[in-house]
Amino acid sequence: MGVPKRKSSKQKIRQRRSANANLVVPNLSECPQCHEFIVPHTVCSVCGYYKNKEVLKIKA
Repeated sequence: MGVPKRKSSKQKIRQRRSANANLVVPNLSECPQCHEFIVPHTVCSVCGYYKNKEVLKIKA
């Protein structure tokens, strides 16, 4: 089994751990029908439109 030659510094350990913790805010675009913010390339959950076509019937 491999054994480290030297002690890993606190900085090196923290850099390695933080590399996977990149939190990214999703891009939001405006729905052309109801002007709500939605994730791109998805059906609007408020009005049910996608690419200016009604895909879902939303009960009011």
